[in-house]
Amino acid sequence: MSLMAMPFVDSGVDTTLHVVGAVFMVATVAAVAFGFWKIHELPINQAHKKKHQQIGLITALTWIGFVWHWVWVLAVIVAFLDAEKALIKVRDIWCDKDTETSTQGEG
Repeated sequence: MSLMAMPFVDSGVDTTLHVVGAVFMVATVAAVAFGFWKIHELPINQAHKKKHQQIGLITALTWIGFVWHWVWVLAVIVAFLDAEKALIKVRDIWCDKDTETSTQGEG
């Protein structure tokens, strides 16, 4: 056997290997696309699970996120962030800051 010999050329095995390779390639591309879709749908699934009030907004941001990926990040933030609790926390931090400055100025 020489160094230039190709063992599977012009045989049925050659065709079989091409078919197996093509099937494997198509399956890999399909699996990657499915995984991307499932990750991309996380905000919508989270919004439905939490019965979020802004499901329409999250859905729109998710679809726009296919084109502009930074919009998808906004959809994730809106879906996973409880806005009411966050606003209460910000208000409490703001009020504590005002209380500290007023007590320091009196002393």
